[in-house]
Order: sequence, then structure tokens, then C-alpha cells
Amino acid sequence: MSSSDIFIGETIGTAILILLGGGVCAAVTLKASKARNAGWLAITFGWGFAVLTAVYTSAPLSGAHLNPAVTLALAIKDDDWSNVPTYWGGQLLGAMIGAALVWVAYYGQFHAHLTDKEIVGGPGAQATTAKAVEAREKGAGPVLGIFSTGPEIRVVWQNLATEIIGTVVLVLAILTQGLNADGDGLGTLGALITALVVVAIGLSLGGPTGYAINPARDLGPRITHALLPLPNKGGSDWGYAWIPVVGPLIGGAIAAGIYNVAFA
Repeated sequence: MSSSDIFIGETIGTAILILLGGGVCAAVTLKASKARNAGWLAITFGWGFAVLTAVYTSAPLSGAHLNPAVTLALAIKDDDWSNVPTYWGGQLLGAMIGAALVWVAYYGQFHAHLTDKEIVGGPGAQATTAKAVEAREKGAGPVLGIFSTGPEIRVVWQNLATEIIGTVVLVLAILTQGLNADGDGLGTLGALITALVVVAIGLSLGGPTGYAINPARDLGPRITHALLPLPNKGGSDWGYAWIPVVGPLIGGAIAAGIYNVAFA
């Protein structure tokens, strides 16, 4: 794979991942969405299908890492760091593009949601779940959860540990089942297994932090949230932003170490 193939493949694949994953979060969250309040099952399966679609699309070009933690783990496993910056650059750019496309697709719903006094406050406004979340997340705006993750309870070591544990599960599944013997991308069965693992992590481990398990998935859309001209959007919660970046990278490194010791 050439550097241009890797960059293009990761950009396209990660954009699709965030478009569909962030899209299901928007569908469940925003007023005037037909899927509003569809719940956690819709979100977890939506993200699983997003992974499946993104992997199938980008695997022929780049091998479909779509996740800096996966790229890091493979670099440790194979002791080959030559393409890591290219993968990471494509992943971050793709995540930002995907988040912007979610905004385009739900433009009217974003406007309706963020101009509703019951959501953003104002004279006569009532306390709502969105406002409670905003208060709990200390600076996170009422739609930040569409773009990036945030904890239900802020305990730094627990939030970090949750992201590490979830990422270890994901990356071990990829290293042991997803990549084919030639290392040139995810096979059909591997892509399906990876998607189902993402659903399993969301159902079992997603409750505390929203399961970023992917630094680009969280950081790219958070940057987009900060840049977009959304009315009354609130803060981007940069005080928490390091956890869904550092935690998955640590988890990826641990998974690669486990693989090298137990499976190599």
C-alpha cells in the first residue's frame, strides 16, 4: 500500500465511521428527529454497523485501521512505524469530515434543538435531561455528545481505566481475528467480527464513558464541534478530552503486548 492509498483510505473510512456513528447519536438526541429517544441499543448497533460499513469501504486501500490505537498496536506488533503518521493523519482528518457531514445532514434539527429554551435555557425554561447533562459534564454543551464522548460520573482514574479496558478488548479481537495472515486488510469475516465486538463493548462497557475506544473518533469530532457555527452550542469539554485519546492509546499498546506474549 502506498502512502497516498493509506491516507485516502483512512480518510474515507474514518469519515464514513463518524458520519454513521455520529449520525445515530444525532438521530437519537435531536428534536424533530424521527429516531429521537430511540435509546442505547440504537446507538450501540448504529456504531457497530458504522464500523462494518467503514471497514468494507476502506480495507482495499488502507487495511481499514480507522483507529490510532489499532495503528499503534500493529506498529508495536510488527515493529514497523513507517506509516504511523500517515494513518493517524488520515484518521483525524476523516473524523473531522465525518462530524461535519453529520451537521450537514441534521442541520435543521441542530438549529431547532439549540434554539429551544428548554434545551439551552432562558426565561421560563424548565430543567431538562440535556441541561442536567450539561451541568454534569462541566462545560460540555447540549449537543457535544453527538460529536464526542463524556463520562456519566467524573472519576479520572475510572474513566481512563474504562477506555483502556474497552480498547484492549477491541484491539485484541482485531489482532487475533480481524487481520488476515498477509496483513493486507480485514477479511469479510474479520470485519463482521470487529463490528460485533464494537457492539459488545458498547453494550457491556459503554455506560460509564460512552466508549470512545478510538482517539480519532473522539478528538476529530470534538475539534469539529469547536469550529462549527452552532448556535448556543456550549463548550467542547477540553478538560476531559485527553482521556479518550490517552486511554485508547494505552489500551492499544497493552493489547499489542499481550498479543506478542501470548499469541505471537
